[in-house]
Amino acid sequence: MGINTNAKAKFIETSCRLFEIKGYHATGLNEILKESGAPKGSLYYHFPNGKEQLALESIKFSCDKITTNLKNFLDKFKNPIEGIAANIIGLAEILENEKKLRDMSISLLALEIYDTSEVLREACEQTFSSIEDIYIEKLIEYGVDEDRAKEMATIILSLTEGAIILSLTRKNGEALRTAAKQIQVLINV
Repeated sequence: MGINTNAKAKFIETSCRLFEIKGYHATGLNEILKESGAPKGSLYYHFPNGKEQLALESIKFSCDKITTNLKNFLDKFKNPIEGIAANIIGLAEILENEKKLRDMSISLLALEIYDTSEVLREACEQTFSSIEDIYIEKLIEYGVDEDRAKEMATIILSLTEGAIILSLTRKNGEALRTAAKQIQVLINV
């Protein structure tokens, strides 16, 4: 009897969803096992270090989705600021239609684990850096000086992630729409 090759993906996808809904600390391995439908024996086969390793893989999975989606979306725009603003408005619409932003932000997980797990904090930091790198690249391609592009990327990420938290808390996309509008005002390229 071999280990189910889809089990690892099921565990990661289920963990992403549960960590988003319930948080890292409130999600147990038994719940992940039950929700994933994957064989119990395969959990420690794929994740011998348990929940923290599973969370690490979940963060990496989310990072790949977030950065791929962001890069593909911004590639459609000549002016990166217009693309960034349109992307943020799209997040507002997703939140209002689906009442969640699955695989679009790791802010809430980062806030929960930043002082309890250095490994997970570093993975969240790497995700944020990867997002900033996309903004930097697009801004430089547009003709923005590298130092200014780095500062602008931090402003864009900070404003967006803060607006995500406010929008989720308020259960509407107005903070995201305001962020999109203000990014165009603040970031003059």
